[in-house]
Amino acid sequence: MFEIKNLKVSIEDKEIIKGLSLTIKPGEVHAVMGPNGAGKSSLAEALMGHPSLKVSGSVLLDGIELVGIPPDQRAKAGLFLAFQNPEEVEGVKVSNFIRKVIAAKGKAEADLDKLVEAHKELVLAAEKLGMDKSFVSRELNVGFSGGEKKRLEILQMVALKPKVAVLDEVDSGLDVDGIKLISKAIGELNDGTRSFLIITHYPRILKHVKPNFVHILADGKIVLSGDETLAHEIEEHGYAKYLKGK
Repeated sequence: MFEIKNLKVSIEDKEIIKGLSLTIKPGEVHAVMGPNGAGKSSLAEALMGHPSLKVSGSVLLDGIELVGIPPDQRAKAGLFLAFQNPEEVEGVKVSNFIRKVIAAKGKAEADLDKLVEAHKELVLAAEKLGMDKSFVSRELNVGFSGGEKKRLEILQMVALKPKVAVLDEVDSGLDVDGIKLISKAIGELNDGTRSFLIITHYPRILKHVKPNFVHILADGKIVLSGDETLAHEIEEHGYAKYLKGK
């Protein structure tokens, strides 16, 4: 169970998230939509523990309070964030990075045979996401296109198998085929024991990953919640009436 209770987020003296509450049960997919400046990325960063944000309220993952603990401890508890703008890290290969992250989550370093098998699984997962098999030998995000960076975020999610995955605009920079591939990966990982929070501007990805609930975020608050039909309404009419408070 992933529970957000009366979450407030500020940057310096400006309040961005203004008392947001949300509960996501295992197996559920929730989508948060909203216009630019609504606070969507600030919400994602606050959940993962960005140090520049001042946060109050509660974020519980299986009863563990995440507010106040560092990002690495949140990751070990089972929280994963796919970044909107992933960083480039020179000198670190994709395969080595993912292996080290898995080990850091508390799983012991595997013996040689298991490492070889894990590498094969990683290559297979990359190919399912439309990546060349040489992809995992490249430096982390270095020289990657926007779409490749987003696919790598999903590859990390598949490898780590988190309890809760927060995906911050993971569909931006992807063409239709790319959206279908990452949507399929999300669907395959959703075995009923994991929760997903998809943050997006547009409903394109929601045509392939069916959400249980759609929430409209405006001015730091959830102003309306509904089923997937709400996303189609946004596609047709936009956010104007929610910004006006109607």
